[in-house]
Amino acid sequence: MSRRKLRSAFDQVSEFDRGRIVAYRDCGLSFREIGSRVRRNQTTVMRSHPSQCTTSREDRQIVLIAVTDHSVTSRTIAHHTGSVTHHSVSARTIRRRLQQSGLSARHSLLGLPLTQNHRRLCRQCCDERRMWVAEWNKVDFTDESRICLQHHDGRIRVWRHRGERMLNSCIMHRHTGPAPSIMVWGGIGYHSRTPLVRIAGTLNSQRYISEVLEPVVLPYLQSLATTIFQQDNA
Repeated sequence: MSRRKLRSAFDQVSEFDRGRIVAYRDCGLSFREIGSRVRRNQTTVMRSHPSQCTTSREDRQIVLIAVTDHSVTSRTIAHHTGSVTHHSVSARTIRRRLQQSGLSARHSLLGLPLTQNHRRLCRQCCDERRMWVAEWNKVDFTDESRICLQHHDGRIRVWRHRGERMLNSCIMHRHTGPAPSIMVWGGIGYHSRTPLVRIAGTLNSQRYISEVLEPVVLPYLQSLATTIFQQDNA
């Protein structure tokens, strides 16, 4: 299409319709949906909509807000940007700008809060075994795991770059609480594994001895020639 025809098609859209197109686009409607509402074809709507509704400085501010508070929502950023720039910015535009800068909305990593003593002991354990190579082939790990049956919608997301999953600001801390669940116990080694034991109810010390240690752990360790049993302070 020649430039004269392009300009002619652009001039056919009134200022009122252009304002409607911008408003509909900020609300998250597609160009096809906007065209059906303003009774224009999709190509005309795309040419009538401004290609960039935020400046490069505003884009940097949007990214700065997201990396400062990783759990901030796109609607909150849109509201803040609109109050500063005095023009409407949709949440969809905010998400698009963040994705263009390399940020993606990911589920936060759930973790238990650790005290300074916990961190010190973990560091000490790693320092003592940092030179291990073949020794790890002889270590057998056992642990129990509770599978929560309660639904978690996972709507809380964090904006982060690739490789920032373990940042403290990207982790949503929570404490465990009563919920419908199933507990299982198992052990693994470099060349072997134990049967998976299902534990009904609450696991106490007596049940751990009678249902796990005596019938499963001891026969498993006796079948191995040389092994290091890594107990989990149960």
